[in-house]
Amino acid sequence: MPVGFQESICFDKTRKSWDGKSARPLSWAAWYPTSEQAPQTELNSPWFVTQPVVRNAAIATFDKPLPLVLLSHGSGASTHALEWLAHRLAKRGFVALAVNHHGHTGEEKEYRAEGFLCLWERARDLSALLSEPSWRQAIGGDISTSANVAGFSAGAYTAMLLMGARVAYSQFEPDNPEKSAIRGPREFPDLVDQLPKLQTNPTFRKSWDARRDDFSDPRFVKASVIAPGRSVLGFDLNSLSKITKPIHIFGGDADTVAPINPCCAFLSENVTSSKLEVIKGGVGHYTFLPEGTNEGLRAAPELFMDEPGVEREFIHDHVADKCVEFFK
Repeated sequence: MPVGFQESICFDKTRKSWDGKSARPLSWAAWYPTSEQAPQTELNSPWFVTQPVVRNAAIATFDKPLPLVLLSHGSGASTHALEWLAHRLAKRGFVALAVNHHGHTGEEKEYRAEGFLCLWERARDLSALLSEPSWRQAIGGDISTSANVAGFSAGAYTAMLLMGARVAYSQFEPDNPEKSAIRGPREFPDLVDQLPKLQTNPTFRKSWDARRDDFSDPRFVKASVIAPGRSVLGFDLNSLSKITKPIHIFGGDADTVAPINPCCAFLSENVTSSKLEVIKGGVGHYTFLPEGTNEGLRAAPELFMDEPGVEREFIHDHVADKCVEFFK
C-alpha cells in the first residue's frame, strides 16, 4: 500500500515561543496509508535518505479507526529523523504523526538553549498535538483519538514523561546528584553554561520552575522507548515505580552515547511494566537514524558510521516489526 504524507504547522496558544513573541509552534509531519496511485516523491531531507511518498494524498478508508502513533525525535533532530519508523508504520496501517520540538530541532533557524534544557516541554508538544484538530482536518479519515508513542534518545525521555515518569532533576541542573560527564550534547556542547544566563527569560523561568510537574497523558496507551539518553537518570524513582502502562525499551549493544547500562537498564529495573530488548551485533546510538545522504555524510559523518556488519535497514525493519506487534 502506498504511503501518503502531509506536513504543516499549528500553534499551542497555551504556551509561548522561547523568545516570548508568539505562541509555541508545532511543526508536524504525518505518514499514513493511502490507496492513491499517484506519482511518489522522496522528502526534501538534506541529511537523511527517505522513502517515496504520495504528497497530500487522500487517506485510505477502513472499517474501523486507524491506529495512531506519535513520534518524538532525538536531540537537535527533526521529524524526518524517525522517517524510517513512520514510513514502515504507515505501510502497516498506522498513522504516524511527528513534531519538530521548538528550540530543540534542526528544522528551525537556530537551536535554543531553553529547548535543550526544558525537555518536559516536548511531552506537552505531543499532548497539544493530539488535541489539535487541524491536522485531523487536513488528513481526513477516521483516526483513533487515543495514541501510542515512540521516541528516540531525547524522544525516549519524552515518551516516558507521557507514561508517568516525573522529573527529580534535570540532567544539567547544579543540584543534580547524578553529575553529567559532559557539559552538553553534541549539538550544544556548552549547554550547562547557558543556564545562569536564561534566568532573565520569563518563558524559560516558567517552564524551568514547572519541571517537576506531572506531564503524563492518559490518552497515550503504550510507549516504544528507543535508545534512551542519560537524561532518564534524572527521573524520580517513585514515579517510575507507579507506571503500569506497557513500555518496550530498545537499546543497541554498542551504544556509547547512551549505553545500555546505565540508561536502558535504569528504566528496565525501575519500571515493572517495561520490557528491555538489547539489539546485538554492534548496534550504536545513531543506528536508529535513517541512512545518510551525501550531504549528511559530509556534514556529520559520525551519525552514519556503523560497526562493520551492521545494516541499518535490517535493524530498522526489526524495530518497526516489533513496534507494530507491540502497538497492536
